[in-house]
Amino acid sequence: MPTTTHLRIFLFALLLLPQINMAQQAPGQLEQEIQALKQQVVKLNRNLFILQEDLLFPANTQFNVFLSMDAGQLFALDSVQLKIDDKIVANHLYTEREIDALKRGGVQRLFQGNLSSGEHEIVALFVGKGPNGRDYRRGKSVTIDKGSDPQYVQLIIRDDSAKEQPVFDALTWE
Repeated sequence: MPTTTHLRIFLFALLLLPQINMAQQAPGQLEQEIQALKQQVVKLNRNLFILQEDLLFPANTQFNVFLSMDAGQLFALDSVQLKIDDKIVANHLYTEREIDALKRGGVQRLFQGNLSSGEHEIVALFVGKGPNGRDYRRGKSVTIDKGSDPQYVQLIIRDDSAKEQPVFDALTWE
């Protein structure tokens, strides 16, 4: 004859049986839930990166400056300093490897940032060795009229074989 204690143990076991069964299935379900959470985190991270880019560099204020080199036989670049509206925004000291990449057609982003609409003065100061191994320091100034679209300026170092001097040009893209 079952006692009240046996009946209580039996009812308690019946209540625990579904939880014991879930605990046995939980590792598989838990793994699936973890994978689903990982996918959500990756998606959220991607969306946050896109939002950050939009917030930091909105299309109407985005401004970039690039540097390229054509030939480079008459000028050995050491460094570049970039100013926008008399404010230094970039300094770069070049390695042999970077110079080699530029001579082979590479393009370097000197600056990426925000610039309000209107007229701005961009000044680049190039330092290096010129013809006959002499120290050479030359500046290039360009005035741009920034509109509401992203804008790009390319600074180009070229050789002028007729004058046997390096030439520093600037192209503006919109």
